[in-house]
Amino acid sequence: MRPVFVGLWWVVWLSTGCAMSTVAPHETSVERPAPGVERLPVLLVHGIGDDASAFGALRARLEREGWRQVHAVTLTPNDGTGDLSRLARQVATEAEAMRTRTGATRVDVVGFSMGALVTRYWIQMLDGRRLARRFVSISGPHAGTWLAALGRGRGVAQMRPGSRLLRALQQDPAPWGDTEVHSFWTPWDLTILPASSSRLVGAVDERTFPVLLHPWMLTDSRVLDAVVDVLGAPAVRP
Repeated sequence: MRPVFVGLWWVVWLSTGCAMSTVAPHETSVERPAPGVERLPVLLVHGIGDDASAFGALRARLEREGWRQVHAVTLTPNDGTGDLSRLARQVATEAEAMRTRTGATRVDVVGFSMGALVTRYWIQMLDGRRLARRFVSISGPHAGTWLAALGRGRGVAQMRPGSRLLRALQQDPAPWGDTEVHSFWTPWDLTILPASSSRLVGAVDERTFPVLLHPWMLTDSRVLDAVVDVLGAPAVRP
């Protein structure tokens, strides 16, 4: 049986709309990457209660824009009971496998919600800086979320403000190496409390989006446009 927290999380999740929302984003046009611009393989890391299918809209968009190698990992367990450091090792395994499979030297990574924090741990603590060229964090609980105080589970506890894991990440004096970090979030978030917890110190690019609900960050056309813009940039930005 799932912990009580998962039920409470889903109450909030479903009352605000979930990643499986049928609300279709309005497609907008952005400038496509210029011919010759390198499109690295992209690894997508989902949030709590989700799986790889949560990235259906983003994956389809990237593939339409010309990315040939886009892979969404399914973390196990996905309900907040697992230690986030162990989930980060799954990301490490997937990133290395993707690099080997495609022949690329590095990969780009997009993490959503819990997946953004898991990806951050991989980059900072498991030498992910060696493989990650760009990291796009979408609504990650980087300073914790008070919603996590409602429930149990090792991973859930690690997402509480002031947790040992969060303190270790925040005390890292050189967290990113040459990985280019981007932070996307919505100030109206009801899952990441406070919403500003999604900010990342050291990000070269921080963007807020007037998106009503946390999970809609994965389907809103403005967010998808921004991901395409960032991953399709001709060079790593200073």
